[in-house]
Amino acid sequence: QVQLVESGGGSVQAGGSLRLSCAASGTTYKNYCMGWFRQAPGKEREGVATIHSDGSTSYADSVKGRFTISRDNAKNTLYLQMNNLEPEDTGMFYCAYDPNWRRQCSSLRYEYDSWGQGTQVTVSS
Repeated sequence: QVQLVESGGGSVQAGGSLRLSCAASGTTYKNYCMGWFRQAPGKEREGVATIHSDGSTSYADSVKGRFTISRDNAKNTLYLQMNNLEPEDTGMFYCAYDPNWRRQCSSLRYEYDSWGQGTQVTVSS
């Protein structure tokens, strides 16, 4: 089981930036996916960005060119750099871990086994 703890959320004005972090601990696997998900009030939790153990990344269309997912293996930490934030980005952000081997990471929440507690991001216009 992997334990995940997110941090870095906050309140910013539109156009601002935030960097989210997700510290991972516990048993990890050689082949895995990690992802960032966002849940706006009253809406489903949706995939924002994923990163494969081979380093490949994927993004939701709504964040392409603005968000960057990365990881520091030495620190067991996942990051999400968010630039040019929009009010529509407001929500609770979660990191998640999928230990199953996949050719390509999924953006579907049910594919992920471990979740953090979330960190709130609020973007005002």
